[in-house]
Amino acid sequence: MRTTQVTVNASIANIASDEWNRLVGDEYPFLRHEFLLAAERSGSVSAETGWHPCHLSMRGRDGKLRAALPLYKKDHSWGEFVFDWAWARAYEQAGLAYYPKLVSAVPFTPAPSRRLLLREATDTEAASRLLQAAITLADESGCSSLHVLFPEAGDLDLLRDAGLRTRKDCQFHWHNDGYVDFDDFLAAFSSAKRKKTRRDRRRVIEAGITFRRLHGGEIDVATWDTVYRLISLTFMRRGSMPYFGLEFFIEISRSLPDNILVILAERENQPIAAAVFFESQRVLYGRYWGSNGHYDALHFETCYYQGIDYCIDTKKQLFEPGTQGEHKISRGFEPVPTWSAHWLRHPEFFAAIGNYLDEERRHIERYMDAVDGRSPYRNDRNRSNDPVISATRSRNRE
Repeated sequence: MRTTQVTVNASIANIASDEWNRLVGDEYPFLRHEFLLAAERSGSVSAETGWHPCHLSMRGRDGKLRAALPLYKKDHSWGEFVFDWAWARAYEQAGLAYYPKLVSAVPFTPAPSRRLLLREATDTEAASRLLQAAITLADESGCSSLHVLFPEAGDLDLLRDAGLRTRKDCQFHWHNDGYVDFDDFLAAFSSAKRKKTRRDRRRVIEAGITFRRLHGGEIDVATWDTVYRLISLTFMRRGSMPYFGLEFFIEISRSLPDNILVILAERENQPIAAAVFFESQRVLYGRYWGSNGHYDALHFETCYYQGIDYCIDTKKQLFEPGTQGEHKISRGFEPVPTWSAHWLRHPEFFAAIGNYLDEERRHIERYMDAVDGRSPYRNDRNRSNDPVISATRSRNRE
């Protein structure tokens, strides 16, 4: 199927992995062909789960892949982390169908990354054609809307030019100011916050808990089974199951071994908790956590402090631990804006939601200012002058 010379692909397998990955690069493990293919092959992304792949691709005159857009037709809003349930209810109350809708995102992964994948970064013509093709596809296939979730700030102008309205939200990220070790990091805290963090870590040590770091190639099926069981226990306490199945983690461990990290907490040589991370050379991404019971301060230690330790050891510049959680502020994470962009086929609803997004943005900005005031850092701390770290801090800002 072709839409304005853009191909709609019913599976990522229809696009050669080397071509797709050439557009993605090495910075975003979630956008890699291997990740998206594992999501499909494991059944985590399928018609049965309400995710219908319809990735867009466009080739140049030389026959090579020029641009692409990860895209799914959705039957619901689960697994997106940009909440539009109220919009769906409003449609229903008006006697209109909100589903299906089109969503450009990485399934179940609220990590900012590029959505408009371009062979040439300056190829705005290709980006515009992709977005217009997505809108045309939404219109012609009976979808109510198009949503681009967690794009980087560099995509925002192109999205607005295509007629989408942008939505602002907030996550909490940790930035590496060139710390030598964890004590060097804590030296930037106020005295009271520094003592509290050390007390949290001491409680874990006194409980006899130790940690192991395992990379993808070091994790066998039996270990994955243990890790997945721990994660599932925590999900079940919240009344759900993990979005990704065990088969997904086994495959991704094989296909992207350098991009996955598990930190395993053990007591008396028995696993009691685990945190699953993804990583690039520059960034650590916290994803999943699970334990077989309650242990004082273990969640903070496994998911945050161990991750910060790892970033310092490997000189990563950024740690994105996932969505929500103001408790991250007191652990050294800082508020940063995240984005989404939206187009709705119904003009009256689109206008009303546009007004709502303007007011919501002002609320988010006030919220970010308020939580930033609860930072544990000393006012006189020396911030890094490293231009790479400064660029990292400004990532996702307009």
